Amino acid sequence: MSRSGGELSPALRLGLFGVGLAGVFGLAVAVGPVVVPSDAVTAWAQRAEHDGPHGSAGDEASESHSHPSPDEVPGLSLDADGYRLDGLHAPGETGDPGELGFRILDVHDDPVTDFDLTHERPLHLIVVRSDGAQFRHVHPELGADGVWSIPWDWDAAGGYRLFADFRPAGHDRTLTLTTTTTVNGVLSATDAPTPGERVVQAGPYTVELSGDPVAGTEAELEFTVRQDGRPVTAIEPYLGAAGHLVMLRVGDLGYLHAHPLDEADTVGTTDLGPVIRFAATPPTAGDYLVYVDFRVAGQVHTAAFTVVATPGEAEAEPHAESGDHAESGDHAAGH
Repeated sequence: MSRSGGELSPALRLGLFGVGLAGVFGLAVAVGPVVVPSDAVTAWAQRAEHDGPHGSAGDEASESHSHPSPDEVPGLSLDADGYRLDGLHAPGETGDPGELGFRILDVHDDPVTDFDLTHERPLHLIVVRSDGAQFRHVHPELGADGVWSIPWDWDAAGGYRLFADFRPAGHDRTLTLTTTTTVNGVLSATDAPTPGERVVQAGPYTVELSGDPVAGTEAELEFTVRQDGRPVTAIEPYLGAAGHLVMLRVGDLGYLHAHPLDEADTVGTTDLGPVIRFAATPPTAGDYLVYVDFRVAGQVHTAAFTVVATPGEAEAEPHAESGDHAESGDHAAGH
């Protein structure tokens, strides 16, 4: 049974699962897989919209990005620049393999079939559960009818966000459009990135994160790949670089474009590493989910983190309307 993004409640468009989901995750760990009805999934999402990403409506971190401006980051809308994501279809429950598909429509509602390559692909599809778990980065095939499709099945129930990242031929920028879907069935314990962890496992490799993002400032993030304590120097180019990075803002899952810093050095190179570097500019302070893909021996692995972007100078300065900062009109005019 297929689910369309247009049929879903607004809660699933912006929220995490919140406290209700965490409670059921605990049950799943204790007693094994359970079957979750669709009304339960919807209830969790509705509660998450009210409570915020940390389960408390009064949490200051939650308030800081519970109502973001759509212009701050891409990936918060079905449409942009006259292009629209339409016709999502996918299996409706776990254990029901089928096809995931959708179209990109232009301002005339005609399917778009001509795309420029970005990072060696005409379109990148990112799929992640609303709690940050079950991350996938895949590349569907484009049919002559304008439908992007890929064989698909779901490993776990929940509400999911899907991001289509692409550039229409001749367009002046890359677009990221998003939609949502709900999956019923077997619920698994979350594998969402744990806040504060700087060393995580990705298949047989450990990946260590260095660097601290700052809101409004381009920061360098470095990922060092090791196996059994030894640096891995056989990383292969992936999507035109040593790796590919996706950042999602916790709370609304706003999608950030991050740029590989060693892209030019990968041309004609087969042995890279152990360090993979990216530049990223978080728009606001707070928590971000970070997923870095890299390839060794033909297999892609993903390391997942949660990082905290500290306030930038503009956010750190008080916006006083009285007192010393507001006394001199000449001083204000000078800036």
